Amino acid sequence: MAHVAEWKKKEVEVLANIIKEHPVIALVDVANVPAYPLSKMRENLRDKAVLRVSRNTLIELAIKKAAEELGKPELVKLIDYIQGGAAILATEMNPFKLYRFLQENKTPAPAKPGVPVPKDVVVPAGPTALAPGPVVGEMQALGIPARIEKGKVTIQKETVVLKAGEIITPQLANILNKLGLEPLEVGLDVLAVYEDGIIYTPNVLAVDPEEYIQMLQQAYMYAFNLSVNIAYPTKQTIEAILQKAFLNAKSVAVEANYITKDTAGDILSKAFRVALFIAQQLPEELLDEKTKELLNQQAQLAVATQPQVVEEEEKVEEEEEEEEKEEEEALAGLGALFG
Repeated sequence: MAHVAEWKKKEVEVLANIIKEHPVIALVDVANVPAYPLSKMRENLRDKAVLRVSRNTLIELAIKKAAEELGKPELVKLIDYIQGGAAILATEMNPFKLYRFLQENKTPAPAKPGVPVPKDVVVPAGPTALAPGPVVGEMQALGIPARIEKGKVTIQKETVVLKAGEIITPQLANILNKLGLEPLEVGLDVLAVYEDGIIYTPNVLAVDPEEYIQMLQQAYMYAFNLSVNIAYPTKQTIEAILQKAFLNAKSVAVEANYITKDTAGDILSKAFRVALFIAQQLPEELLDEKTKELLNQQAQLAVATQPQVVEEEEKVEEEEEEEEKEEEEALAGLGALFG
């Protein structure tokens, strides 16, 4: 049996203890992180998480050991995500907060040929610090509108030179570095996170909190409306359900002329409107002065609101005409499509 170095045994023990002492265990890739940025990240993680860089084989052994000692066989699935220069990141932060924290703490880095960019790369418009020379032709060859103005190379308009995920070419890397643009990011890349028997991958963790909150708010509104409409009482909807039931019962009572303290006013108002309508049909000599005054007020009110009503009717007619026009165009398009 091959002899195992003592330091490896101790390292596995340390890693296993770190895993056992924290509820959330992440695997992060530190392969492309230079020493100085890595030390800054350790400072940012202080009091928030424990970062331990080690060999992939030792991390695997530590995960198996911790899983066995904790009685959590599902933890072993984390091994499937070990790759690159993996490291253990143990914390009490939930996986989503941890992922967001690591993303926000990434720092810009210079362009490197052959590396995909995490987001769109934009060359801003305006003068640069570059002196005239072959660089102008090099920029133009890459689709960057450059020209010489007042002895300096000037970018004529803002230009997107790479879309997110596209690879940096050697020529473009050279130009971006000359312009001082840093399209890459240096930081801890999450490989996977374990919590309570569940493995979370980056595509699951990369959620927009604001969008997620809006989705929850919309779902709450839909559920609330459904509960009220089907009269399913809950602590949140019981008041709205009772209000709706009251209004519906009141409407039925008013239509049926069933007088209560809540419906008397509405029933009298309805009767008053009916009385005025009948009065309009009678000869003027049969009406008393009070009734004439009320009818005159009603006529003045109708005249005052008539322009608004006419405008609304015209608007409705215009919308209907527009809809008919669109339908005709759609039918014409279908006719052309099918001959």
